[in-house]
Amino acid sequence: MTGLFRERGISNLDQLACLLGDGDQGELATQVVEALLNNETYFFRDHAYFSILADTVLPDIASKRAGSKRIRIWSAGCSTGQEVLSLAMLFAGQPERWAGWSIDILGTDISTKALAVANSGLYSQFEIQRGIGIGQMLQFFSETPEGWQANDTIRSMARFKQASVLGAPPHPGNFDLVLCRNVLLYFDPPTRRSVFARLSQATAADGWLMLGAGETVIGQTDFFVPAPCGATLYHPVGTSHRPLPEISVQPALARLAG
Repeated sequence: MTGLFRERGISNLDQLACLLGDGDQGELATQVVEALLNNETYFFRDHAYFSILADTVLPDIASKRAGSKRIRIWSAGCSTGQEVLSLAMLFAGQPERWAGWSIDILGTDISTKALAVANSGLYSQFEIQRGIGIGQMLQFFSETPEGWQANDTIRSMARFKQASVLGAPPHPGNFDLVLCRNVLLYFDPPTRRSVFARLSQATAADGWLMLGAGETVIGQTDFFVPAPCGATLYHPVGTSHRPLPEISVQPALARLAG
């Protein structure tokens, strides 16, 4: 925020609040959101959880979707795209197992800067070395003068769009797996409960939700229950047709600023 204050000649939070309340500061509001976001991510972040996805969650989904051979995944708060591409690598690493399947992995974020990187599929030497070994790096990325470019094998499964977990769930919903990791930490309990309601509407009745290591549904919501395998994995319960509670976005941003 310091750089934004200096660039805009803003001296304190009260002045910022007045400018945001002016009603004609859309660009400033966008800059504030970008400055507040924590876009820290890397490939296969919390590697043990990706092992559980590969060994438990994806086989379960495959057995349930054997008829349609279609899997739909939503990564909420995808940042610069590493989580989405890590998921794509799980599938691409087993071409015989997933031959003939349609894999659709949607990544959403509110940061236009982060999404620009995600859509480009281009990563620096530092970014590419975080989380993946040399074998995966050479198999799924190509070195270019600008950096390491994700190849079409994994990019073809991925798509990105700007969206917030505070808004309506992505259409048409019914995702087999929803990942919302290290996003809910920034919200107060009422906002968190409202987000869980939206995640529930986006998740298939027999689907899965994965949260971050420091997050849980216990005591937070009755839209999800812990999965038997644990590891921040949850299943929706039969509540997805409840009306969605309203979320006031301005207070939510104010809490982030505080």
